[in-house]
Amino acid sequence: MTNNKWNLDTAHSSVDFKIRHMMVSKVKGTFRTFEATIDADLEDLTTATIEFSVDVNSVDTRNEDRDNHLRSGDFFDVEHFPKMTFKSTKITKKSPGEYEVTGDLTIRGTTKPETFLVSYEGSGKDPWGNEKVGFEASGSISRSEYGLTWNAALETGGVLVADQVQISLDIQAAKQGA
Repeated sequence: MTNNKWNLDTAHSSVDFKIRHMMVSKVKGTFRTFEATIDADLEDLTTATIEFSVDVNSVDTRNEDRDNHLRSGDFFDVEHFPKMTFKSTKITKKSPGEYEVTGDLTIRGTTKPETFLVSYEGSGKDPWGNEKVGFEASGSISRSEYGLTWNAALETGGVLVADQVQISLDIQAAKQGA
């Protein structure tokens, strides 16, 4: 039986986001703590299964006051909803190395289907003989669909925080030992 299980290499992976602020600029952030279960045959990635979990308390926008606000009931409500999860349900090959990964995304207890564009970045052995694989993923979600609705109107029109959140992941994983 072929081993298709991969361990997430969190030291060489990231979960990042970007959102429009005050209608004039973008704020970037990252989540420092996350884990994944990946079962993938590199010869046919459409058969892969992916489960991802993010500790939303690990949010980091390089501003402690903003991070604490994001952790509060106005946004993630980490006290009641400590994890954000994604579980793949369908993977479609769009072109060589490019896939659409659809799955159930859960934030604040609300689950909705979302699709992310994923590119297979390649595989190889590290200097210690471990097989590694890399992926990039990107997509956009509506934060209000998950109950993250806090906002403030601006004097000049518009709102303080946009609804659309751009998400990007850079993933490196190591093949589990046989």
